[in-house]
Amino acid sequence: MAEQVKLTGLTEQEAVERRSRGQGNNVRPKTGRTYGDILIQNTFTFMNVIFFLIGAVMILLGLWSDAIITVGVVAMNVVIGISQEMRAKRQLDKIALLTRPTVRLVREGKERVADPDEVVQGDLLIVTAGDQIVVDGPVIGSGTIEVDESLLTGESDLVRKVEGDQLLSGSFCVTGTAMFRAEKVGLDSYANKLTQSARAFQTNTTPLQRDVNFVVRILVLLAVIYGVLFAISFTLRQVSAVESVRTAAVIIGMVPNGLFFMVVAAYAMGALRMSGRGALIQQVNAIESMSNVNVLCLDKTGTLTANRIKLDEIVPLHGRAPESVRGLLAGYAASVTAHNRTSEAIHEAFPAPPLAVSAEVPFSSERKWSALALNGQAYVLGAPEIIGPALAGDAELDQAQIDAWTDRGLRVLLFAASPDVSALTSANGVHELPHALEPLALLTFSDELRPEARETLDLFKKAGIALKIISGDNPHTVAALARQAGFPAGIKMLTGTQIDQLDDAQLGTVIEDTTIFGRIRPEQKERLVETLRARGHYVAMIGDGVNDVMSLKKAQIGVAMQSGSQATRGVADIVLMNDSFAALPAAFLEGQRILNGMKDIVSLFLTRVFYYALIIFGVAVVAEASLFPFIPAQGGMLTLVTIGIPTFALAAWAKPGHARRRILTTVIHFVLPASVTISFIGILVYVFYLFQVPFLPSADLYSTVVIDALLAVPRSALLTFLVLSNLALVVFVEPPTRFLSGGDEPTDDRRPTILAGLMLLVYAAIVVIEPARRFFQIELLMPADYLLITVVVLLWAIGLRFMWRTGAFTRFLGLTVERYHEEPAAESTKI
Repeated sequence: MAEQVKLTGLTEQEAVERRSRGQGNNVRPKTGRTYGDILIQNTFTFMNVIFFLIGAVMILLGLWSDAIITVGVVAMNVVIGISQEMRAKRQLDKIALLTRPTVRLVREGKERVADPDEVVQGDLLIVTAGDQIVVDGPVIGSGTIEVDESLLTGESDLVRKVEGDQLLSGSFCVTGTAMFRAEKVGLDSYANKLTQSARAFQTNTTPLQRDVNFVVRILVLLAVIYGVLFAISFTLRQVSAVESVRTAAVIIGMVPNGLFFMVVAAYAMGALRMSGRGALIQQVNAIESMSNVNVLCLDKTGTLTANRIKLDEIVPLHGRAPESVRGLLAGYAASVTAHNRTSEAIHEAFPAPPLAVSAEVPFSSERKWSALALNGQAYVLGAPEIIGPALAGDAELDQAQIDAWTDRGLRVLLFAASPDVSALTSANGVHELPHALEPLALLTFSDELRPEARETLDLFKKAGIALKIISGDNPHTVAALARQAGFPAGIKMLTGTQIDQLDDAQLGTVIEDTTIFGRIRPEQKERLVETLRARGHYVAMIGDGVNDVMSLKKAQIGVAMQSGSQATRGVADIVLMNDSFAALPAAFLEGQRILNGMKDIVSLFLTRVFYYALIIFGVAVVAEASLFPFIPAQGGMLTLVTIGIPTFALAAWAKPGHARRRILTTVIHFVLPASVTISFIGILVYVFYLFQVPFLPSADLYSTVVIDALLAVPRSALLTFLVLSNLALVVFVEPPTRFLSGGDEPTDDRRPTILAGLMLLVYAAIVVIEPARRFFQIELLMPADYLLITVVVLLWAIGLRFMWRTGAFTRFLGLTVERYHEEPAAESTKI
């Protein structure tokens, strides 16, 4: 009687008192950086602080237009970056609320579903298969469960827990049902730390981010070298503070800190688009990472099928009366404590009251069977090929009939009995099948195929994704369902038993041509994913059960269904809301869209940086360092008109399709020819107009005002050439026709070309409108000068197109880089 009172739990009044004493589990996990962190870390970056300091010095020196441009562009990046990250944080907050685990709480003898926040120290909680354990405490009562502690220990073996054993938050119940008492809650438990780790702001880098970081580090080094050299030169020549500060601003502007912002912006746009398709992104760079996926592993149950099964037929064996078998099955299904879809389907077909159970072995994907001891008999339900070897010597199964059922896509289970119950009460937790089992009946169950499965799988194939179906069911059953979903006949299959007989090298060879993997245990799923990764594949894994947790973690991208277990949602990178399986192909294509858009954006950014550096160096060699070709106001306008606005548009307009080049390859193919030719012609244009100046000023002899006046025409001529050539690159990076293609393959999208034309009109307006021209310190040239520069740009464009098409530049460097006309057009899929 005392035990019964103890298991009624706390009263609501006791719970309130304990919470007032600070014994509540009311510490919510952080979903990322705080709003203050986002504000500070976006604003006070190393590069931003330098720009702000230079801007402040410019204001002190009276260079208001230069200061506004220098600080204004950075401030715009900061504001947009902060707004994007705050939007991402709000999205993560919503995800945390939607996927936050619930608990089954017992108070005053009543069980109810509650939020983990409601738990206080001393509460009684019930856990069952698939539940996340959110606080720490000992098992009480007679329940037995098997727990996955892999997230805590790294060991994938299930741990059996009985009365007195300690449960740790952050682990997951895989089989069985038990009650435990909450002892460590709030900050004292592992749960909040684990949840925070699963959903917090992530800094894991993707291939795109690593490439961008690599290039930017090189450019930072280049800017530092330039800065030191010009500082030495200006010190020796006693250049004025005004000119030194402006030169420093231009040199620092060589570092494309806007690239980081564009990566974040592209991720945010992708996440926003995917949220409208029913996919919530839990890892900020997961969508871009999806573009690299070439193998998708599916768990049939809950993914290919609708996670619902129906009892199709019962075939009694050895002359058993159908009524007797149905009665035994009804009692078995009603009495199991660890319910699953199989027992629920039987119970729905044959409802009955529960019976007294003296021993129980819950079903697990490791064993492929479950058992109960009822009235001195052991009853076993499981896969025929697993239970078959334990049947009595004279018992035989009609294998031909079983094969016929599985070929129709039906799941077949064997129901058997034995008077030997000793294996079900193993003291060391290792359960074995009872001896001399007598077959009672064969049961068939039908899976409901998801209505969108066929169309979705077709979209995967069009996106270039190889599919692997991994299931714990009979491979013939899985293959039959796969054929219903559109897979061709004759697809290769492999069983878990066969996998155990293969070493890693043999499995690596076989896995490439195999589509169906049946009777697979959880650790075998993990091994399959590891093997695919070892062979150079980028793997995504979809799952919904606790047995999928480790394989989801091993894959580069883990995807969970919303209706799946709390465990899978906790470790997944992407959660498919409303179990919308059709949303996933869109995520793959969205990743391709991001990567393709960033390829164009990086091309424009890096071309500008490289020709900037080369022109600065070239002018210093041909003329002298004091005849600096750029001023901050003009540089900021150039960046905004030719890079800032166009790259935003390119990110928004990017299309899906296989990206055949990584960023560093793009640098060789697109950026180097463009930047070298622009810098060479730009230096010639600048020097041509420089030599028309009555006398060449020197920074150590003349004031900044005089130098600006004398260099106004050469700088404006160079600026005009750079604006025209950069806008031509916007067209070249997304050519609307084959005639204009060379740097990239042609598209049918004319919007970038139209945008380039609009930006040209913007520049023309700045030149024509006197206040704008004066603000950006641009000199109005003669019509003949604009005509000459336009002709030069046209000749440059023709020559650059020839270099791209023939590969003359890369051949000169001794490099082999693919050219657009040697590759088939990337296939894109409309969804």
